[in-house]
Amino acid sequence: MLFGKKFIKKVTSAVLTAMCAGALLLTPVIPAQAVAGINELTGLPTTAPELQRPIAVMIDNDKIASPHYGLSEADIVYEMINSTRNNRVTRLMAIYKDYANIPRIGNIRSARPTNIIVANEYDAILIHDGGPVYINPFIALYASPHLSGGFSRIPNGKPSWYTEYCLAGEASRRIAAAGYSPYYQNLACAQNRFNFGVNTLPAGVPAGTCSLPFPHNSTILKYNAVTATYDWYEIGAPVKDADDFAQVTFKNVIIQCAPIQEYDGNGYMIYGVIGTGVGYYLTGGKAVAITWAKDAVGHTVYFNTDGTVLTVNPGKTYIGLVPADSWQLVTFC
Repeated sequence: MLFGKKFIKKVTSAVLTAMCAGALLLTPVIPAQAVAGINELTGLPTTAPELQRPIAVMIDNDKIASPHYGLSEADIVYEMINSTRNNRVTRLMAIYKDYANIPRIGNIRSARPTNIIVANEYDAILIHDGGPVYINPFIALYASPHLSGGFSRIPNGKPSWYTEYCLAGEASRRIAAAGYSPYYQNLACAQNRFNFGVNTLPAGVPAGTCSLPFPHNSTILKYNAVTATYDWYEIGAPVKDADDFAQVTFKNVIIQCAPIQEYDGNGYMIYGVIGTGVGYYLTGGKAVAITWAKDAVGHTVYFNTDGTVLTVNPGKTYIGLVPADSWQLVTFC
């Protein structure tokens, strides 16, 4: 089903109503507090300033855009469908706490409404290059700090839209020039992003390989027993950072089911990430069913099936947003 201006008004009105009503209070406050010297996104040590807010960078994930730069340094990587066209090609949103010295991140592409909503969870500064008109109401609604376009262009033999990158020091300079604070404006976001702790998934089922229904990219997460992390594969090949050639790998994998709705016939869409739903958590070669809840302005919180808050192992996290209409195609083996 396609949605036009009336749908945009309906969605933005619903979000605004939720914000004005105390954000629906769907998600509880996670009791774990931030600790000096610990990255609130990973639970691991960091040298970044304690209250430095993260950046969230939109990265192209089409085959021609590969290889990616800076993904191995990301703390959290979201993968979500960018369009219902082009065989449901996905786009990445990589989130970084300590970004100052990363040589190159990108290539940078446009944002979608879901990215605005999710970046707000982190009080992150969104780095992108434009986007469809549908992002504008959400940027205004959340007063989203964002930097659109104007980053470094590096010729690589590809069309110009594949040549934009954020180089070391560039994000900090652009943030200052835009008048944004590099520090958290919402101190609740400085708390630990997850309920960090040791979780061996004693009741989990074997999940050495997880295949996701992203047909354009053929995303697979494969458990690496040597590193005790999940290596990322796309289009039949390992995803490696073009800067240091490191395998992109994650301690945690969260697969989140959410409905999608199209705006128009061009494939522009939005995920229903405000509300509740189901998902899976993978770590240590096992998987368990989970649920999730998110209000209009708070974090998405993940729960065990008994209603307790999910314990997530310290480390980097991949979050795949799988459309509800293809959820049954998520497989483990």
